[in-house]
Amino acid sequence: MIKKEWQWMREDHPSSVESQIKKRNTMKPIGKYILINPIDEEMETKSGLLLSAEDSNQFRYKKGTVVVSGTDVINITEKDTIYYDSRAGYTMMIGSESYTIIKEADVVVVL
Repeated sequence: MIKKEWQWMREDHPSSVESQIKKRNTMKPIGKYILINPIDEEMETKSGLLLSAEDSNQFRYKKGTVVVSGTDVINITEKDTIYYDSRAGYTMMIGSESYTIIKEADVVVVL
């Protein structure tokens, strides 16, 4: 059997990012950072009109679910639903999942 040159990129190869995440089974942001999954919600006006995604992007705050909070975050825990500043944070890929990482100071409301 011939080994492929790109074998290390396979998900089950020990040095791939996906396999390392599965082995550790924990992701932990450092400091005051929070890893979240943004929630795309339909906005409805009082009169019952649904706002398009373009219109809802103009709002200052977005909704998200906390995946993991950082080592120095005290009041926000896993699976909390939060509202955060829409201009805050960065999107990053961890394995095959897309996450947004924000600072604790960007959180406005914890539900």
